[in-house]
This record gives sequence, structure tokens and C-alpha cells, in this order.
Amino acid sequence: MIKKITILISSILLWSLVQAQELQVRVTVNATRINSTVDKKVFTTLQNQLNDFINSRKWTGDNFKQNEKINCSFLLSLESIVEPYVYKGKLTIQAGRPVFGSTYQSPLVNYQDQDITFKYVENQPIVFNENQVQGNDPLIGNLSAIFAYYAYTILGLDYDTFSPKGGDPLFQKALNIVNNAPESGAISGWKLFDGIRNRYWLNENLVNTKYNIVHDVFYSYYRNGMDSLSVSDVKARDNILKSMVRLQAFNQENSNTAIVQFFMQSKTIELIGVFKNASPETKAKSVDILSALDISSAQRFKDEIK
Repeated sequence: MIKKITILISSILLWSLVQAQELQVRVTVNATRINSTVDKKVFTTLQNQLNDFINSRKWTGDNFKQNEKINCSFLLSLESIVEPYVYKGKLTIQAGRPVFGSTYQSPLVNYQDQDITFKYVENQPIVFNENQVQGNDPLIGNLSAIFAYYAYTILGLDYDTFSPKGGDPLFQKALNIVNNAPESGAISGWKLFDGIRNRYWLNENLVNTKYNIVHDVFYSYYRNGMDSLSVSDVKARDNILKSMVRLQAFNQENSNTAIVQFFMQSKTIELIGVFKNASPETKAKSVDILSALDISSAQRFKDEIK
């Protein structure tokens, strides 16, 4: 009887812990480009361990109900073996944010990181320590550092949409990873000189107080816009357009920032859906603003909104 009670209590505690987690993540490891001499079971093990690492860790001090969890997906595409047990590839990150009064998930993140290099031996523990980000081996530590960085970034962006600058503590957590990132000749993406679209610059834009207006845009886009569509689509659409006007003003003063492109590349389909049923005047204005913010999608905005 005592054994049964112990098992029951353990099960309840485990269930409560799972319920408290913030992220509901699906990690997929694609190793089709890795030569057949490597046992593919290794990558299944890696996939399972990464899913456990992200989904079982408590990333904040807040408890999330099941319907409040942030849906995310990580696609780790391995492209080559740099040296024994050291892999190079890219990581595609997607995350959604539920819209009030609907079952719709608004895309919060749709981003590809092409600077992924790490060392992995089957069943090697995947751990992350904020006080020792790179661990004992930088190439091993780089894997967990990258996933932890994006976990904090996703959470920060989600928090930003519910309260003004609500995500700042999470962006600071990501900054700690950037500042203490693993260092090795094979590792890139953490430094300002590693390119203009990398982990360093995305986080720099998110913590730079000069760019605070971007956080206001995130908040107003969702709380005054997307979350109000079920109440008054006209007013909500107007608020979304106002947010885009503010973002465009920011973009004109601070051209080529990582954060504007990061935001816009997940929003094309959503913004077309928002404005395609607007008044002719609003359609015309939205096409002008959106085309300036996302030049690569300009023709699509013109064709599908007008």
C-alpha cells in the first residue's frame, strides 16, 4: 500500500511539473545528408534528448496552464561532419502565439539559423548551466547554448505581446548566453563580426534601449490588433496598420536592423489575411507600408491585398 501511495504521489508531482512548463516543443533532427556510414540511430537518440531537454526544463518562474503553453518547432538539419562526432547544419525555429477569441496561432517566430556546429556522441547528456554556458567542451556546450538561447528569445517575444517590455528579463537571459557563449574556431553566430543576421545581432536589437519602440510595436500589434479582431475587425485592423506605420518610421531611422527583418519574415501571410478585406483606402496604405518593410514580399502584397 505504501508503495502504491508513493507511486501515486510521484505521478502527481511529475504531472504538475509537466503542466508547469512554458514550452510545448517538437524537435526534429533531419540527417538525410549525413553519409550512410554513421548509424542513424544516433540522430534518433539526439532528437529524443533535445525534446526532453527543452520540454522538461523550467525556463521561467511562472506556471503555464496547458492551453497557455507556447507551441514551437525546431528543425535541426544536419549537412556535414566536420570531424568525428562534430556536425554542422542549420536550425529552423518556428513558434506561434494564440490569438484571443479564436483557435488561430499567430506566427511569432519563423527563422533559420545557419551557423550550427556542435559535438555529439550518442547518449551524451544535454545539459545547460547559465553560470557555465560552454560547459567543459565548447563544441558540446554549443548545442545546448543555442537551444537555450532560442527558448529564452521565444519566451521573451511572447511576454512582450502581453505586457509592454514584458520580455526584457528573458532577453537578458539570452544576453547572458551571448556574453558567455562557447568559443572555438568551428563555432560562429555569437559575435558581432560573425555577420549581420546572427544570434548576437538579434539579441543586441532586443536589449538595446534605443530600439524600445520595437517592443511597443510587438505589444500593440497583438493586444490592440490581433487580440481584438474577434471584437471589431475594423478597429483591430486600424490598430495593426498603426503598428506597422510606427515600425516603418523606426525602420527609416534605423535601416537594416536584424529585428525588423526577423519580425516581418514571419508575418507575410498573416498580414495579407488581415488587410485583404479592408477598405480600398486601407488596402492601398497597407500595401505601401508593408512593401517598404519587406521588399522581398512587395509584389505579393500588391497582388494579394489589392
